[in-house]
Amino acid sequence: MRGHPSKGSDVDGGNGSGAMEVREAALVALGEVLRARGYAFTTVTPETHRRVNARPGAKQALSVRDVFGWSRPFGPGVLEPRMVALLEEAGALADCKDGTHRSRVRFSSLGAGLYVHSAWPTSEQDAVFFGPDTYRFCALLQRVPGSFRRVVDLGCGSGAGGLSVAGRSAAVVLADLNPLALEYSRVNARLNGAHGVQPVHSDLLRDVSGRFDLIMANPPYLADTGKRTYRDGGGTHGTELSVRIVREGVERLEPGGTLVLYTGAPVVDGEDLLRTALEPVWRGAPLAEVRYEELDPDVFGEELEKAPYAGVERIALVALVARRG
Repeated sequence: MRGHPSKGSDVDGGNGSGAMEVREAALVALGEVLRARGYAFTTVTPETHRRVNARPGAKQALSVRDVFGWSRPFGPGVLEPRMVALLEEAGALADCKDGTHRSRVRFSSLGAGLYVHSAWPTSEQDAVFFGPDTYRFCALLQRVPGSFRRVVDLGCGSGAGGLSVAGRSAAVVLADLNPLALEYSRVNARLNGAHGVQPVHSDLLRDVSGRFDLIMANPPYLADTGKRTYRDGGGTHGTELSVRIVREGVERLEPGGTLVLYTGAPVVDGEDLLRTALEPVWRGAPLAEVRYEELDPDVFGEELEKAPYAGVERIALVALVARRG
């Protein structure tokens, strides 16, 4: 990430409406106020969040972190008037009808960066998620060496992945189907002083032109019964989108370019179903190097109680790093 917030950040906002520009400017200003106040928050899994907020004394916000990190309702005097005004200007102030309000957005810390995303619980169809997967994904990207001429983050969400390598990239494309994700990506690029960033409304690479020397993705990888965009990876066990990313992404890599996929893999009777689906794809592709690694053997265990996971013994986190010849 390059430096601090800057009015010079050249983020292509796509000539959005005046109302959108006002909302985005308000969120950038709110993030700047939070940063100036020393705000920091590490975002946890939804289940951990639920458990922490269920504790005695955690029903209502008593601090700025309670409001913008733990998504708790707040009464008068918890936030300074400037923060409340910016929330209202951003269309992110919700009235709880009991004399309290809630923020519709959260702000999370990642390294020196600060990122806006959807408030907990992320139950809306267009929710923009940020959590432990984001931290692990960005850590994986930091282990990919070199600098890059052109980068694309597929299904970018908050934009954290692409923005985490913006400091060593000449151009970063942030692609997503979710308009709210693109809105937050623009905010996050400006808030963190990133340059050469272009948010694009696209189904993976469909509406993105050209080739790239780094293609990255942290896609949805669950079989979500609610079909929420940020969670549902398609197919029987949520692997469809991950397979499609590898198949389509390899074709758009420059020679010597790298594809990085961070995703989940359902395991049935000891077999990694994602690897089984991907192996024919990478074996038939012009790749000089492929590394497939299990990063965490067991995540989202609560999903195993749901119908799509009958027969699945665990969900693993995996990384595929492939280099085109």
